[in-house]
This record gives sequence, C-alpha cells and structure tokens, in this order.
Amino acid sequence: MPRMTAARAAVEILKREGVRHAFGVPGAAINPFYKALKEGGGIHHTLARHVEGASHMAEGYTRAAPGNIGVCIGTSGPAGTDMITGLYSATGDSIPILCITGQAPTSVIHKEDFQAVDIAAIAGPVTKAATTVLEAAQVPGVFQQAFHLMRSGRPGPVLIDLPIDVQQTEIEFDPETYEPLPAFRPAATRAQIEKALSLLLAAERPLIVAGGGVIGADAAGLLREFAELTRTPVIPTLMGWGVLPDDHELHAGMVGVQTAHRYGNATFLASDFVLGIGNRWANRHTGYRLDVYTEGRTFVHVDIEPTQIGKIFAPDYGITSDAGAALELFIEVARELRAAGRLPDRSAWVGAAQERRATLQRRTHFENVPLKPQRVYEEMNRAFGPETRYVTTIGLSQIAGAQLLHVYRPRHWINCGQAGPLGWTVPAALGVATADPEAQVVALSGDYDFQFMIEELAVGAQHRIPYVHVLVNNAYLGLIRQAQLGLDINFQVNLEFENLNAPELGVYGVDHVKVAEGLGCKAIRVTEPDGLLPAFEEAKKLAAEHRVPVVVEAILERVTNISMSRTMDISDVSEFEELATEPGHAPTAIRELTRPV
Repeated sequence: MPRMTAARAAVEILKREGVRHAFGVPGAAINPFYKALKEGGGIHHTLARHVEGASHMAEGYTRAAPGNIGVCIGTSGPAGTDMITGLYSATGDSIPILCITGQAPTSVIHKEDFQAVDIAAIAGPVTKAATTVLEAAQVPGVFQQAFHLMRSGRPGPVLIDLPIDVQQTEIEFDPETYEPLPAFRPAATRAQIEKALSLLLAAERPLIVAGGGVIGADAAGLLREFAELTRTPVIPTLMGWGVLPDDHELHAGMVGVQTAHRYGNATFLASDFVLGIGNRWANRHTGYRLDVYTEGRTFVHVDIEPTQIGKIFAPDYGITSDAGAALELFIEVARELRAAGRLPDRSAWVGAAQERRATLQRRTHFENVPLKPQRVYEEMNRAFGPETRYVTTIGLSQIAGAQLLHVYRPRHWINCGQAGPLGWTVPAALGVATADPEAQVVALSGDYDFQFMIEELAVGAQHRIPYVHVLVNNAYLGLIRQAQLGLDINFQVNLEFENLNAPELGVYGVDHVKVAEGLGCKAIRVTEPDGLLPAFEEAKKLAAEHRVPVVVEAILERVTNISMSRTMDISDVSEFEELATEPGHAPTAIRELTRPV
C-alpha cells in the first residue's frame, strides 16, 4: 500500500473529485498542505490578497458552471474566521465550496496557542459540515464525505480544518483505487407530479416561479420545455434569472419589493396558481406581507430540501425533489396530457402577461449630467450582448441592475442573493472569469462595494484574469440612504470628501481610476451619457488586449431613489421622481409616481 502524508492524500482526493483550481493564501499552519499541492500537481492555485476574497473567488468559480466545486485555502486562526462570510454566502445560496484551513498542532489546540481557534465550532452554523481532523488516518474519509455532502440534497459548503501535525503524518492511501461517493438527490414520484399538474390544469391564470435550484440542477432547459408545453408564464427569482431568455414570450418578469419588474408584480398579483420549483420564497421576492403574496392563489412547492417546504408559508401541496428530476416527470406527464388533448389554451393569459411587459416599463433614457444610473444600464444593454455573464452582490446598483439589465442564459446573472456582503463582487468576478476564461464577464458595483475588497484587483493583474467592472459612483451608501428616508434621517451614509490629490473629482472623493491603475489594472472614467457606450467598447478591447480587469467608473448624480417598496409589500411599490435636487443633498421633494402598482 502506498504511503504518503495526509496532506498529500487530501490533494490526491481533490484531483479525483474533479478539482482543477483552488484559491487561497498560504501560512505557517497550512504550509504542509501547500507543499503537497505543489508536489502533487494538477491543481492550479490563485493567490488571493485576502482570505475572504479567496472564499468569494471559490463561490464565483462554483457558480459559473454545473459540476464546479470551488476550493479556498487558508492558514489557522484569522484565515478561517475571515472565510466565514464566504461560507455564509455559499450556504445561503446553496453553493458547494470546500474551505480548507490549517490548525495549530493537536496537542495545543485548546491551550490558547498562537492562531489556534475552534474554527469548526465557528463555521458549524454556516456549513453542511465543519470538522477538525484529529487523526491523520481519517483525512481520506473526511474529504470523501465532504464532497458527498456538498453534492447531496441541498448543495452547500463544507469546512475541513487540518492541524499541522495531522497534515505531516504519513498514512497508507492508494489514490488509484479511490472513488467518489455517489450523491443523493431525492426525486418526485409520478403520483406527486400528476397531483401537482392537476392543480395547475384547474387554474385559469397559472405561473411558474423558478428559483436558483433550477439552475443548480442544470435544469433550465427542462424548465423551458415544461413551460412551453403547458404555456405557463415564468417568474424567475433573482437567483433563477436566466432560466428563460428575457425576450422569451413566457418570461413574465421578476417579482418582489426591490429586484422586481413592474410588469412582473402586476402579473403575479393577477395570477391564481403558483408552481414554485427550486425556490425558497425569499423575503425580497415575497415581501413581508405574505397575506398579499398568497391571497387568492393556490401554491405547489417543489424543493430538494424537505425543511424548506412550509418554512415561510404552507403551500397547498409540497414535493421534496431535485428540480431536474421533478421537471423530467412534469414534462413526461404533460406530453401525455397534450396528446390526449387535455392541456388548456392559455393564449389569453400569456397575451395579458406580454401586454403588461410591453406597457409597464421604467424609463432609462436620461441626458442628465451627472449621470442618472438608469442611463448606465441602458448603455450596458447596448454594449454587452446575450453571452455576457453579470456578477454583482448588493446595493442600489444591484437592485437597479436587476430591474433594467437583460439576461438570456442560466448562470449569466451571478448574484450573492441571501447574504449580500459588500466586497463580494470583485473576487467573485475573478472566480467566474477563472472558471470561464473566454467569457465576457461584467461586474457591477456601487462605490462602497467596490472599495471593500478593491485589493483583489491586483489578483486579476497578477494572474491575467480579464473582466470589465462597471463602477457606479455617487459617493453614498445609496441603499442605506434610501432606507433612512423612512426614518427621516440621512446619517453616516455620505462618503463625500475633497480629495487633495484629485481636486477635479470634487465631492466624489476616492480616485478609483488611480487606485485601479496602481493595482495593475486599466480604468476609464465617464461623466457624460454619450461617453458610456464608447467607454464600454474600449473596456472590452483593453481587457482582451491586456488580460487584466478593466474598470469603467460612471460618475452619478448624488441622489437617485430606485423603485422599491418601503412597506415590503409587492402591491405597494413606489416609482420615484426626484425634484429640485441640490448637489450632495437629498431631494427637496419626492414624488411617488405609482403607488400601488
């Protein structure tokens, strides 16, 4: 039987589980693993500038393609605690990533040794499993189980903590005979699907709500086929955006209190039946007024995780199943019903949804200087085609982007949905671009998200990872400022200052162009509407030529209120128009144009 260190056995297992890339930062307590990584070969490593950044790179890598599992690596102590945010983000969105940390020697873990912390206990609530391996012989089994857990049921992250002495201990292990454990995914029965379809057929105005589970199961094609068979309009959630092209006749828009379309909310409120597949009824989708969301509608909920069914509200019928397995049966039964002439004509309902989409659009064409954000997204739609992969996290930039951009393919809107940590976008975009190096990757950030982990741009410069980063800058915490309107305050959300080294920026403060260039990237600043499209085109050329991140900074007007509900009610969404705005201050008046929808 071959003998090798436990660290080397772990590396060999990673390769046989399909890992080809890892992101991390070495340190004393994880150096034996890095030695094994170097000697074992076969896994490319990207050196991050911050270990939290490494965890988000792993997330982006996983989210970019079916079957990917991103790996992030750090040393003991603060490296693990820094990666907790990435683990939280991954678990909230059902994203499998593997976090590997070093640890102090087993003999001193509980003696307050330098950088010794019980990271397994800290990570437990935000992982499917978190284990400190105390016996070297257990390393192969723990890694095998980790991949099994990440792929089974509702996907999610796992943390493995390796004391330095465990890494260095030799064990008997034969990588040539290693086999991954088969993943377990529950599957619907035909009887369950027939019952669900009977409820759909009984409805007059049905909808499908397609969540991130459909994309996670690589089942967007099946979802589209089922929707077309039954002529049922589709409402994607924010995590499910891309299951249908935006221009598909059955795409009914997104629903919610923030990242929603006017026509999506209107069509949902007119519906009488909802089939949710692979979604978790997140509150930005349903709002807090669940009575408004559910009243007058029959609900069927299909989800891979049984505890998700009934967690937010009780559906009329629930099915525990992988989205792909359920959709295969939905299609099989629907085809039989069509052959028997039992599928109803939905032309009037589909036509009504299309009419709402044609008439309930928000205005985007503004000539204002400084720029209105809506114009930025209008020009992004012109510059970046259907093949574009968008990456973003949270803020008014993300909310407006979700309302105004267009997505045509699954995994082309890569968004941190549940956790929404600032700083996520730069490293996640690097992970996406690493997974798909020939793709047109476009990240979207407000100025504060961009500043949180701006140092990771240097990773793109060092490792030649090209993408375009659209930075909308209003020198404000825009989403929090808008939320504070309800409290009649504007407090500690203003980022303006006079930069002594860049007086031309005025109150916009940080010179993002110089910072990006100082980190080895290219950058362009845009101040007028007609400059947006040429800047985006130039950014694409620069990224392709130099193979580095290219930042396009758009200088926005200081205050723009983006459409959303202040009452967390999908029937009560405000469409704002600002009047008499003074530079650096909130509007002197705000007119709510449409409230309710």
